[in-house]
Amino acid sequence: MLKSILKYSKKIYGRVLRSIAFYPVLISMMFFLMALLMLQFETIELAKSLKEEVPYFFIKDKETSRAILTTLISGILSLTVFSFTMVMVVLSQASANFSPRLLPGLVSNKRHQIILGVYIGSLLYCILVLIVLGAREMDANSVGLSTMLAAVLGVLCVGLFVYFIHSISTAIQINNIIDNIFQTSSKYMDRELKQQANSQLGLQEFKMTNGTTIRAHKSGYFRGFEENFIDDSLLEQGLTMEVLPYVGERVWEGMPVLGIKQSIADKELEKLSLCLHLSKSRTDLGDGLGGAIKLMEIAVKAMSPGINDPGTAINAINNLVPLLIKMMRLPNKTSISVKEGKLVLVRNNILAKDLLQLLVQPIRLYSKKDSSVVKTLLDALVYAERDTEISAVNKEALQGELVALKKDVVDNIDNKLDRERLIEIFPKSINK
Repeated sequence: MLKSILKYSKKIYGRVLRSIAFYPVLISMMFFLMALLMLQFETIELAKSLKEEVPYFFIKDKETSRAILTTLISGILSLTVFSFTMVMVVLSQASANFSPRLLPGLVSNKRHQIILGVYIGSLLYCILVLIVLGAREMDANSVGLSTMLAAVLGVLCVGLFVYFIHSISTAIQINNIIDNIFQTSSKYMDRELKQQANSQLGLQEFKMTNGTTIRAHKSGYFRGFEENFIDDSLLEQGLTMEVLPYVGERVWEGMPVLGIKQSIADKELEKLSLCLHLSKSRTDLGDGLGGAIKLMEIAVKAMSPGINDPGTAINAINNLVPLLIKMMRLPNKTSISVKEGKLVLVRNNILAKDLLQLLVQPIRLYSKKDSSVVKTLLDALVYAERDTEISAVNKEALQGELVALKKDVVDNIDNKLDRERLIEIFPKSINK
């Protein structure tokens, strides 16, 4: 029960952090508290003596204070509306020109959320001070310091607005989007490769003749197996388990997702089901495969008839292939020891043929008539095929993809000179 609550809490926590409203709400609450503290501060002797020492920093005229606060409220409100409008325009443009799957990454930009939070917080601060100023038996001297701070916040909002314009115009540039996706996914794959290199546990193979199989209770994309939620009673049994789908694979309801070498009770099966993480989206997390899929979709979208942007497709391919190579360096299966050897967990990685079908074939299909994009894809696949850390089995899959690409070149590149130049690039083993 406790671990079920922890998993649900973790899920809600992740949604809250990815929400566009998280930082604005948090910052607005801080500004609200700051307004209350400032109003309370002005009633103590320290504030009164400060006003006497430097009177030119404080406004004593009530109408002037009201005019300043009213102007700030209308100005900050205009900045907030305009900034939100720009965000929506950027999201609409990214969805139409690149890929709808890019929207979560743009929405979750913390810098933009913080700026919007400062806007809303400053607006809330000014409104609260104005309300206090309009209260009965209140004079401008009672909120002089708060009014000056409101003016400072107004100047800050103008500066943040200039930065916001620069940031949002930079964020929508496709080269920056591609680079951010590549950097995030590359770091994830580097951690996976490092973890595999540091693992001293030999691969555990077992047959499911007398074991137990757990099936998916709903359809979705497999996001991983969270071993931290394994019940302590299961750890004491010394189980050997295999996670059947790879991370990012589509899992259908009733499909086998977990194989256990030993036989266990039905109640314990429910406890293990808690560790399985299924998601509605394949690209909602910054893993290697999810990022590679986004780059593939950008390349395919760029080659659609309505956009026809070979430069973007070439850039996406050049960043996609290094991720492809890193994923193909991983073995098909990996074993790890959990809780100091109390449990052996076997994980499956995506097979090379499935990886190429998922990432390369759509690009090959949509760009087979463009010689510049085909050359980029061909150079990238030849480079990947020569990588010394890729296994022989995975290289066979790459060679099969090169054979298919050669057929597309022969059938679809009409210009004889372009066709001959492309065929010369293929490895000798393919040109036989």
